[in-house]
Amino acid sequence: MPPTIMYPPKPSPGDRVAVISPASGLPGLFPRPYELGLERLREEFGLEPVEYPATRKMGSTPRERADDIHAAFADPDVKAVFASIGGDDQITVLPYLDRELLRAHPKPFFGWSDNTNLLAFLRTTGIVAFHGASVMCELGRPGAMHPQTADSLRAALFTSGPYGLRPAERWNDVDRDWADPATFESEPGTRPGSGWTWVNAGRVVEGRSWGGCLEVLGGLLMADREIARDPAEYDGGVLFLETSEELPSATEVFRTLRNMGERGLLRRFSALLMGRSKTWSFDRPNTPEEAARYAAEQREAVLRAMRTYAPDAVIVFDVDLGHTDPQLVVPYGGHVRVDGPARRIVVTY
Repeated sequence: MPPTIMYPPKPSPGDRVAVISPASGLPGLFPRPYELGLERLREEFGLEPVEYPATRKMGSTPRERADDIHAAFADPDVKAVFASIGGDDQITVLPYLDRELLRAHPKPFFGWSDNTNLLAFLRTTGIVAFHGASVMCELGRPGAMHPQTADSLRAALFTSGPYGLRPAERWNDVDRDWADPATFESEPGTRPGSGWTWVNAGRVVEGRSWGGCLEVLGGLLMADREIARDPAEYDGGVLFLETSEELPSATEVFRTLRNMGERGLLRRFSALLMGRSKTWSFDRPNTPEEAARYAAEQREAVLRAMRTYAPDAVIVFDVDLGHTDPQLVVPYGGHVRVDGPARRIVVTY
């Protein structure tokens, strides 16, 4: 039987919150965005961050990172847990995690990208977590937090109930060098948004969410970890996906979705929220024309897979929930309402 799903108690201003690095100890390499994120947790959200032994340690072992996770969840004075940033090998941490310990001490966890591993683990444990809002990227954004990100995070942190997502009027996916002090002298440049694109928008879908970073989900599928034994557990749910700064090709995206379809997963979901494509990276600094072509090819790959395996699913493209800025927080395992006729997405924090 799947576990009973619970929304953990929320923190209040003045509470202590854990800041851990379950994916990568990048705070040790790039202290500026990390310290800025801690400062904003204190000054803008009224929370007191608590660090752990591996938080700033590059090369920490999976066991060390698991120990930090356990300590953060077990501490009765800590009321929420934040990931500092993503990484690459968090899947190696999962075998060391004590599922019963975490379930006995449920807390809101915020993270994304490689933290999809831990988000999926918490969901199968019965704990609703939150996809988004890492300390270094969102809280440590140069100049100021994006207002939409800050509003979404504040609602997810401190309130319970429905929260309406909305398309970004302006957005960005071009990064700047954290090692350059000039990066933090101004906010990132942005360009106009184009709203959401809806497919099969004639109905309303409500269900629990599952998904995250597509490349990380592919790893979980290959390792057969944190995937429901009975696919019926996902019936009627809302799948949400996004791709990373690795800029997977349209072929890679299609193949991952095809494999999910062959496994019988895609047809279980009644809706798909597809995050706005990240189209630029330091390794691939695409021109605007190249970026537009990349995004169009990815969209067509997603449509091709969904038409084959879940042709009736409601699909929304360009939702700001992943590696682009702003970033909206999505409850992982929580309730999501996708209202096609009204063109609205409402999540429950």
